[in-house]
Amino acid sequence: MSARKKPLVVVTRKLPDSVETRMRELFDARLNLDDEPMSQDQLADAVRTAEVLVPTVTDHISADILNQPDCKLRMIANFGNGVDNIDVAAAVARGITVTNTPKVLTEDTADMTMALILAVPRRLIEGASVLTEGKNWAGWSPTWMLGHRIGGKRLGIIGMGRIGQAVARRARAFGLQIHYHNRRPVAPVIADELGATYWESLDQMLARMDIISVNCPHTPATFHLLSARRLKLIRKDAYIVNTARGEVIDEETMTRLIEAGDIAGAGLDVFEHEPAVNPRLVRLAKAGKVTLLPHMGSATIEGRVEMGEKVIINIKTFLDNHRPPDRVLPSML
Repeated sequence: MSARKKPLVVVTRKLPDSVETRMRELFDARLNLDDEPMSQDQLADAVRTAEVLVPTVTDHISADILNQPDCKLRMIANFGNGVDNIDVAAAVARGITVTNTPKVLTEDTADMTMALILAVPRRLIEGASVLTEGKNWAGWSPTWMLGHRIGGKRLGIIGMGRIGQAVARRARAFGLQIHYHNRRPVAPVIADELGATYWESLDQMLARMDIISVNCPHTPATFHLLSARRLKLIRKDAYIVNTARGEVIDEETMTRLIEAGDIAGAGLDVFEHEPAVNPRLVRLAKAGKVTLLPHMGSATIEGRVEMGEKVIINIKTFLDNHRPPDRVLPSML
């Protein structure tokens, strides 16, 4: 009796070796060993040939791609928590199951958020560059490279989900006062644990914070949530930290306000037009006004492996005719 044919699974980017090895064992896995991003034509071809597609945040899976008459795809197992790269409604309408990898990157992203909360007011990158870029350092001085203390400052968290709460726990340990804006207040037991103050009005919170941390997902409702109008509410001595999605902030206006001294600075791990980075932001980084990182918030070996394991579990469960544990529906977004 012949063995059952393995389903074709197309993986759009290079994944950790252990994850790819397991995929090869379980599926007919077509891997991307050179890690070059797939073009829209290549994605369209994958949709026509594969039963399962494993994309990442850099792959735009549009309705046009999914609505091809010869689309063979049955499942999109996203390698990532956010699914703003996928037209989930179009996929579900066509009977394609969509999954993601939640609850894996919470601690990693919160760590990076806290690192930026520390790095920007204390001028860490600017100070380190004095030693690594051949600048003349004359030694310690009482008034040189002065930053700002973060203990006692007010931190305003936008999005109090798992990552926002993890950021709050870290920030509280550093003596920050925790404030937050969310669609609804967190449970009283969580608010008490974090000593967190809820603001129903984002506008009112922004006008009173020393540091603002963006930790909400990118959805149509949160695109430019920090709009030009709202950015102008932020105090001149306040800082913005973003480890969520670049599209949540009107980056052009934020850049202009920092250049003008109307916002003190920013720590950014994500950008509105990734992988392109606004040259004016780069100039601000060189001037010590902002700290820029290349989307490193979730970049740990442990996190990437756990993401891959979740992808495999979702695919295997789906192919065994059960509901995947991390299924995403339009109503959830």
